[in-house]
Amino acid sequence: MRRFAPFLLTAVLAAGCPWVAAAQSSQPYPATRQQQDPPALLVADKVFITADGKLVAEGNVEAFQGDVRLTARRITYDRETGSLTLEGPIRIDQGGRATVLADSAELDDGLRNGLLTGARMVFDQQVQIASVQATRASGRYTQFSKVSATSCHVCTDGRPPLWQIRARKVVHDQIERQLYFEGAQFRVLDVPVFYFPTLRLPDPTLDRATGFLVPSIRTTSQLGTGVQVPYFFKLGDHRDLTLTPYLSSKTTTLGYRYRQAFKNGRLQFEGAYTRDDVQTDQDRGYFFANGWFTLKNDFRLTFDIQTASDDAYLVDYGLPDYDRLRSEIALERIKRDTAFRTSFIHYKTLRDSEDQDEIPSRVFDLYFEKRYFPGAVGGEIRLGFLAHTHTRTSDADISGRDVARATFDAEWLRSWTFTTGLRADLELGASVDTFDIRDDSAYPDQITRSTPRAALTLRYPMTRHEASGATQFLEPIAQIGWTHVSDTDVPDDESTFQEFDQGNLLSLSRFPAADRREDGTTAVFGLNWARSAPGGWQALATIGQVFRTDANPGFTLTSGLQGTSSDLLLAGQIKTVKGLTLSARGLLDGDFSFTKAEIRGAWSNETSALSGSYIWQEPDPAEDLDEEISEIRLTGRHRIDENWRTDALARYDLAGSEPLRLGLGVTYENECVQVNMSVSRRYTSTSSIEPTTEFGFTVALTGYAVEGGGKKYKRQCS
Repeated sequence: MRRFAPFLLTAVLAAGCPWVAAAQSSQPYPATRQQQDPPALLVADKVFITADGKLVAEGNVEAFQGDVRLTARRITYDRETGSLTLEGPIRIDQGGRATVLADSAELDDGLRNGLLTGARMVFDQQVQIASVQATRASGRYTQFSKVSATSCHVCTDGRPPLWQIRARKVVHDQIERQLYFEGAQFRVLDVPVFYFPTLRLPDPTLDRATGFLVPSIRTTSQLGTGVQVPYFFKLGDHRDLTLTPYLSSKTTTLGYRYRQAFKNGRLQFEGAYTRDDVQTDQDRGYFFANGWFTLKNDFRLTFDIQTASDDAYLVDYGLPDYDRLRSEIALERIKRDTAFRTSFIHYKTLRDSEDQDEIPSRVFDLYFEKRYFPGAVGGEIRLGFLAHTHTRTSDADISGRDVARATFDAEWLRSWTFTTGLRADLELGASVDTFDIRDDSAYPDQITRSTPRAALTLRYPMTRHEASGATQFLEPIAQIGWTHVSDTDVPDDESTFQEFDQGNLLSLSRFPAADRREDGTTAVFGLNWARSAPGGWQALATIGQVFRTDANPGFTLTSGLQGTSSDLLLAGQIKTVKGLTLSARGLLDGDFSFTKAEIRGAWSNETSALSGSYIWQEPDPAEDLDEEISEIRLTGRHRIDENWRTDALARYDLAGSEPLRLGLGVTYENECVQVNMSVSRRYTSTSSIEPTTEFGFTVALTGYAVEGGGKKYKRQCS
């Protein structure tokens, strides 16, 4: 019996996992016997040899090898003929990825050919192929006869599944992991809908395969009703191409997306070519590209390209609603004590209010910073160099101004912490800016200025532990700062918009770029507070104000920094254990009214989520705002039950008392289908963009080519 047991065990496991044998045979180098045959185990109630020399295992027969498990009622092995007979019910499971069920099986001496009756194959515990019988051939192909294939839950009371594919024959290629159907009918509730003489579908265990993706129907007030049918091309393990024809009565569009991964990076191109009735006899389209590559010596190259044929194309075709297209290529290297980055940026405006020739559309930046830690004086020394240029395509005087700037900066930072807990931070530094100005008669061609600076910041952090286990943190802050700008008569192109917030409360210049710098003596007072409870409840708050000896005319009204005393900065955040997050920030002027405010919040649980924001800003002619901004935005989702969910979006202009965008979506999903219906309306309009209404409809058969969350939400048979 000991001589026959290894043969039986090998036969059983080879029959149970032919795909494992195939995978092993595809190794580039010969595998050792130990690699090919991991330890195996056979368990049965009885194992005996018959009078004619057959080895029989019967009664709760189980065989294990690796992640493969085979169960049967009885197994008979004939050593003379090499045949293997399995009596069911038979179940062969490979780690839950694929399962074969059968009533009985007969396999030949090579264990590569045979017949399984009452066979059924299940992939990922969801997609199943049921047949009258299955035939194994060449150790690679399994042919099913009179087949029903579906990923829907199949009830035992005889009711048909929601959808299924009936076929005369199905061949499963376990090497290529493909399913080939012959004489296939696609049925919905057992009613034939489509007929396919031949049909190929990827094995559900295959992550990427050439074929059709989920189609969608899109209806807009401008383009009418059209259908999008994407087709995916697998060009290798690291490349793919997706072509998406979009056809309607008013447009003919071919969309594309190409992706490729490299050892040191990846790239993606996407775009579309269009001929439509919106702009007749014109070629329309867009092209986006992005990627990154890691180079030698820790350098990293990134690029992001955006371009469109006209201002309205992205909006007309439901693409990202940009008002400017920004293209950038950059090279950078960031290390512990050095930082280097250089980039070229191009802007293409889509705004009616802007002239492309008069905006600084071409921007070049170069940044380098080096840190030193001198032992003699302590602290940290930072040396930096920044080069910047922006040019316009117009050569007109003033409106076509081009500016180049080079900045050299040096600063010394040192901190002390005293035994009382007081912390002192000292900053000493200076910068030199050189400007080269063209096409602007209001300024000289060359300007050089210097800006020495100094600041002393005091902090006194304190903590307190409450009896409940919560911890409070309180930190008063005071700073005295001084800067002196030798020449302020330079053009203002980069710092036209300023923002006063927690990030620049202690900055010596709160302008966003170096073309503007604060001048004079300033004093800053602030307070940070935080509370953290053991259950997860958190609260943060910041209050601060800036005082200066002389007002700076470069600050706008809504920046909160005009005059000798700034607006009062108020900011806070709350997080609760119930999933609520709320943050707010505002600038309170001397009359105790807000010049600018924003509130953002989000809440979620297992079935619902809601997020929103509100912004308000008073008119500011310096920022081209002749009217106040008051806008609210809300997004939400709610799962009605285990199969239905809804999504909604709303943007409303409270100042103008009109909606900006509204959207609603409804989705039904179960273990084998996902249906999405949506409607949205955009109300804004310009000279090139009209208000539009869009309807969307998609149906996805999950399980074959689409992963769905429906496994949790199977239909009930009762």
